[in-house]
Amino acid sequence: MVEDMLRDLASSDELNKSAKPWSIALLRYFNPVGAHESGLIGEDPNGVPNNLMPYISQVAVGKLKSLGVYGDDYNTVDGTGVRDYIHVVDLAKGHVKAIQALQNGLPGANAINLGTGNGISVLELVNAFSEENKVKIAYQIAPRRPGDVAACYADASKARRVLDWQAELNVSHMVKDSWHWQSKNPNGYN
Repeated sequence: MVEDMLRDLASSDELNKSAKPWSIALLRYFNPVGAHESGLIGEDPNGVPNNLMPYISQVAVGKLKSLGVYGDDYNTVDGTGVRDYIHVVDLAKGHVKAIQALQNGLPGANAINLGTGNGISVLELVNAFSEENKVKIAYQIAPRRPGDVAACYADASKARRVLDWQAELNVSHMVKDSWHWQSKNPNGYN
C-alpha cells in the first residue's frame, strides 16, 4: 500500500512541471543472511529463529537440536525449497548505491530487487555451511508448509542497470561470516 502511495505521489508531481520531480527507491530484499566479517555484528533473533541462516547457526553452536527442512519433494535440484540469499554487506552496499542514485535525480518511484539472481536450495545452504565451517548440521525432513513455493529468486537486472549495483559475495562468504559471528557470540548479544 505504501509503495502504491509513493508511486501516486511521484505520478502526481509529473503533472506539475514547476515542481522538482520525486526520486523514490522501493528496495525489495531477498533473504538477507551473513554477518560482518569481523564477527562483531550479526543476526540475533529473539526466541526461535524464523529464518534459515540463524536457525542453521544456532544448530551449529548447539543452541538448537535440529533444523526442520520443510519439504523434500519440490521440483528442485534436491527436492528442497530454493531461495535467493543475499549477504547483508551486499545489501548495505545496495542501499548506498540507491541513495547515490536518488541524489543524482533518479526520476519517479522505482521498485528495485536487491538479490543475487541465483537460487540456493535449503540443503545446498546446509551443506555449504557444514563444508565451509567444518560443523555438522543435524536436520530432519518435515512436511511442506502451506503456501511455500518451490523456488523464488530475484531478477536483479534493474539494480545493475539503474544503480550500477550487483551482489559480490557468494554463499561461501555468507555461511563463513554467519558462523564466525555465531561462534564468537554463542548466546547472541546477551
